[in-house]
Amino acid sequence: MTGGITSPDAGWRQADRGPSTQHTTKKRRKRGGGRGRGEVAMVDDVEFTSYYGRQIVKTPVWKSPDVPLYLFLGGAAGSSSILAAIADLTDRPTLTRVGRYTAGAGSLLSVVALVHDLGRPERFLHMLRVFKPTSPLSVGTYILSPFSAAAAATAAVELLGWFPRLKRFGGVVSAIFGGPLATYTGVLLANTAVPSWHAAHEQLPYVFGGSAMAAGGGISMIFVPVDEAGPARKMAVAGAAIELAVVHRVENDHGIESEPYHEGRPGKLMQAAKTCTAVGAGLTVLAGRTRIGAIASGTLLAAGSLLTRFGVFEAGIASTKDPKYVVIPQRERLAAQQNGHASTITR
Repeated sequence: MTGGITSPDAGWRQADRGPSTQHTTKKRRKRGGGRGRGEVAMVDDVEFTSYYGRQIVKTPVWKSPDVPLYLFLGGAAGSSSILAAIADLTDRPTLTRVGRYTAGAGSLLSVVALVHDLGRPERFLHMLRVFKPTSPLSVGTYILSPFSAAAAATAAVELLGWFPRLKRFGGVVSAIFGGPLATYTGVLLANTAVPSWHAAHEQLPYVFGGSAMAAGGGISMIFVPVDEAGPARKMAVAGAAIELAVVHRVENDHGIESEPYHEGRPGKLMQAAKTCTAVGAGLTVLAGRTRIGAIASGTLLAAGSLLTRFGVFEAGIASTKDPKYVVIPQRERLAAQQNGHASTITR
């Protein structure tokens, strides 16, 4: 899995052809009357283009729905493993069992989605040959692998009723890796050159972490009796609050790079995600202690988490297809650097 890469045509023609992305005017017009006299002006109606019509940043080869499902399933599994460990320590057997089943099933399904995106199973095994601390993808592989093994084994012995001590040990191991699994995917997306992902590099891990908490808590609320689901309700509401607060920053704090989160298909997905998450959290507070309320709110929270992953993914893909999301931020950063340098000189 690789992120956006700068187009090879973007730089080497700059010396004799100008910048790799230009303003192209649609027409010229003369101001003033007379025979050929008057000022010739460019009209304001311009559009961004790049040489030969090629993208400046390549669109990632990651496929949908494989990657958004991988992001969602891994996050839900990670938070569920933590919830199961908490439930085990506080003597809530049904919540413990549901959390372990969710973590085990989610981990296996997330690996299936990842391998399907890679195309061949051996590619995932090749990723284990090297550990590179500076690569979120490499680190994430070494988070996903032990988590999946521990979560799946714990779910299996829970189902079969074998080895109670091993069951608790596996639950603790999966819980240790559950938090990093829920958040590293945000780091993975932000570490690419995709404009709308990279701009939100400080927020995406928190968005995915909060969304994972909402999903894990929501799924548990659906299947656990309300008298045991207290930790699930608290996790769900806290995660929803974090997700909504940080998503607001992602959508509004990054200038033009936040625009894809509001427009087209990504905008609709993000709006639906926020609606499901907000309504689900409110319903949890108001009616989460009733069986019907717990099922309805848990379903909405899980749906909101899933839609958030699809919305963020689609927004990033959209931002690679329009040169303005690369060029305008570059020019703004360059202007800010020049202004800062000029201010330093005048002092």
